[in-house]
Amino acid sequence: MNPQIQSFFDPVTCTASHLVFDRVGGHAAIIDPVLDYDPKSGRTKTQSADQLLQAVREQNLNLEWIIETHAHADHISAAHYLQQQAGGKIAIGAHINQVQNVFKKLFHLESDFPINGSQFDHLFSEDEEFFIGTLKAKALYVPGHTPADMAYQIGDAIFVGDTMFMPDVGTARCDFPGGDAHMLFRSVRKLLSLPEQTRIFICHDYPPNGRAIRFETSVAEQKRNNIHVHDGVSEEEFVTMRKTRDATLDMPVLILPSVQINIRAGMPPPPEANGISYLKIPLNGI
Repeated sequence: MNPQIQSFFDPVTCTASHLVFDRVGGHAAIIDPVLDYDPKSGRTKTQSADQLLQAVREQNLNLEWIIETHAHADHISAAHYLQQQAGGKIAIGAHINQVQNVFKKLFHLESDFPINGSQFDHLFSEDEEFFIGTLKAKALYVPGHTPADMAYQIGDAIFVGDTMFMPDVGTARCDFPGGDAHMLFRSVRKLLSLPEQTRIFICHDYPPNGRAIRFETSVAEQKRNNIHVHDGVSEEEFVTMRKTRDATLDMPVLILPSVQINIRAGMPPPPEANGISYLKIPLNGI
């Protein structure tokens, strides 16, 4: 059985979030939801997440899962807000503990902050199968961009997070802590070994040359046209390209606020005595 999919694009962070469901009146998962954040004021809003909730309610869906492909560095997750509003289990890959370990040290988080992924309701293991109502799904381990990236195969579709972008944009950077270009190449080739008609849904689009926004492609299109990993590109060629390109990239605008919240499954840090939660900016830390 193949999923029904509605995608929502946040132009501020260039993020595509996906609502996946078996049928109207059935069961659903939301993948990579966005909490709107203004870095100038430190204020959050829920406009993007509310669009997802509206779609869930309009189609009378039971939200079973709120799924992250990884701990994003370019937007804050709305997972906690969505769970408060509509229920569902918040899930991510089991290797999130490696990411938590790195960033607990960088941000000097509270001593009792656990680095075992327990902030999430479920941790997917490699090749774990699960269900969204009548839809059978499979969690695939695809490290490289970070050591904890997952992709989710649901029917004839796969949700790849930041491993790949549209063919004219290429692939994700590998210079974050625990990133590895060799691993990313192998992860991408693993995904491109799926049947050519498999639909690929990406998490971000940065369209060049005025192209319209897109967040759906296919294995066949990626194998033919991806500027970084099309058929015929060797692992060493890819690694050389990726390392050279990554050395020129700025840090994402929201990396410092987003990672602190995303490793907590979308929850802010514990409020201090005045009732306000605070995020940290490590000076010269990265």
